[in-house]
Amino acid sequence: MPDGKIMKALSGFYYVKTERGLYQCRGRGLFRKKKLTPLVGDNVNFDIQEDNEGYITAIKERRNELKRPAVANIDQAIIVVSAKEPDFSTLLLDRFLVLVEANDIRPIIFISKIDKLIDTELAEIQSYQSIYQKIGYQVELISAQENKEYDQLSNYFANKISVIAGQSGVGKSSLLNRLNPTLEIDTNEISTSLGRGKHTTRHVELVEIYNGLVADTPGFSSLEFDTLDLQSLPVCFPEITKRQHDCKFRGCMHVNEPKCAVKQAVDVNEIALFRYEHYLQFYQEIQSRKPRY
Repeated sequence: MPDGKIMKALSGFYYVKTERGLYQCRGRGLFRKKKLTPLVGDNVNFDIQEDNEGYITAIKERRNELKRPAVANIDQAIIVVSAKEPDFSTLLLDRFLVLVEANDIRPIIFISKIDKLIDTELAEIQSYQSIYQKIGYQVELISAQENKEYDQLSNYFANKISVIAGQSGVGKSSLLNRLNPTLEIDTNEISTSLGRGKHTTRHVELVEIYNGLVADTPGFSSLEFDTLDLQSLPVCFPEITKRQHDCKFRGCMHVNEPKCAVKQAVDVNEIALFRYEHYLQFYQEIQSRKPRY
């Protein structure tokens, strides 16, 4: 029985790529009984019927998965945030970083539209770039003007499955089109009345970029921490994880506890104050979340 990878999901059909070509498949009824849905990125076995059509018979074990967007077996998430239009937001970036870290996926940060900045604004963005790089994140500044920059991004994609995440209007589809001009993904201008772009991507699909696969998705439809618990939150901040073993109390949550190594690091600027403030904001948000029954 052949095996392959689901490259696209659309209207109940799954398009499975193998060495011999692309097959349009449906899922077996047993998946519905098990409440298991095939996802783009899944490695599957399938039964060929005729005319390159078939039925998926088994889904192999997943390394990880996202619910929104629905993608499995992801190596990394490229978080695209704009320097301007819409304005750069560390709060929004940190929300994306926490969501990605919580799913045990490696984040990479692309800051787009730097060509729209004046010198003082660029200097501020570069200072944030330095802060995130010191934490351990890879951060690239990209513009709509320099094709050379896009060629230099190729190493991020080779032999990996990536998901592109980011707020509407930051240029995710434009980025993919520049990386692979044959895609011709629809893009829309920023809605000036709303300050954000219109959603143009309607389904999940893996597209080929620089010898890798990228999930062209509608992005995260929710930025809520609806499945993240308080104990897992510190792990989503690498600079907190690095220091939490030096806290006096085991299980320290770095909020009100005395002799907390994390708070001491904030006091001496070893941890950026805005990152710690976002940690506290997310902590309160999760703590005040209504329980689900």
